[in-house]
Amino acid sequence: MRRLLLVRLSAFGDVIHALPVAENAALAGAEVGWVVEAAFRGVLEGNPHCARLFTADTRAWRRAPFSAATRQAVRRLRAELRAFAPDLSLDIQGLFKSAFVARWAGAPVVGFAASARRESASALLCRVRVTPGPDARHVVDKNLALLGAAEVPVKVRRPDARYLLEGPSPDADAFVAALPRPYAVFHPGAGRADKAWSEERLARLAAALHERRGLTPVISWGPGDAARVDRIAALVPPARRAPLLDARGLARLGAGAALFVGGDTGPTHLADALGVPTLALFGPTDPERNGPYGDRRGIVRDMTRVTDAEALSLAESL
Repeated sequence: MRRLLLVRLSAFGDVIHALPVAENAALAGAEVGWVVEAAFRGVLEGNPHCARLFTADTRAWRRAPFSAATRQAVRRLRAELRAFAPDLSLDIQGLFKSAFVARWAGAPVVGFAASARRESASALLCRVRVTPGPDARHVVDKNLALLGAAEVPVKVRRPDARYLLEGPSPDADAFVAALPRPYAVFHPGAGRADKAWSEERLARLAAALHERRGLTPVISWGPGDAARVDRIAALVPPARRAPLLDARGLARLGAGAALFVGGDTGPTHLADALGVPTLALFGPTDPERNGPYGDRRGIVRDMTRVTDAEALSLAESL
């Protein structure tokens, strides 16, 4: 059996968009290992297409590059990757840090050509450099282009995260069980401020969907978003504030929703990978490259220009 090592360290949504690489490799009979940042390991736990998960913490390593703890952690990861002994390593991220990690396994590294990498010079660390074709507009298709160099046929393209619905998630299960049905999930946060829609506009949409469709508004959130959630909940009295949930809990909450509303952020891509109707509000990033891949009907290309009436109409159509 061939072994393939995937290196996609972060972030939440990018890990979701790389899932089809692992699935196709496993379908072809390969044993798949994946190196992921510790913060996003939960997104991959339980994935049936990953035989091994390896954890990196590059942020901590950069904070203290010469510390004994960093040296020990790096040595341990290198030893684990060498013991896994892949036939090929796939650098899906296209950065210096991901290419270096891919090389630690001791196998030839397949990565993107310089023109298709965020850090173009890091292509020098790859033995095989792949230039995705002109049809690879979306990052999912770009990622899948690497499989050609590994002689893995592409049979599946849509990210599928339903494995996260297996296993216990007590906090999410208890919260969802007490929710009035049907409900809609609103996720106001994002990794960057310019990726987040106006709190007032999100509240107006939640209120309108509650009034017109009877959808209980549920506000989900991540670290640093507590004050934002409180403000939105105050604007929409029927709103329920979800507990702070991990990836498995977010999956459980999203899977029961009639609608998910969010920006270019990991939970939005997770909802799409679960098959949940998703209103995806984009602005500074290109949804042709980074938007939901499975169902693109709910994409708003410019959230600053869409009217409240247009957003409501699109949400109702979903």
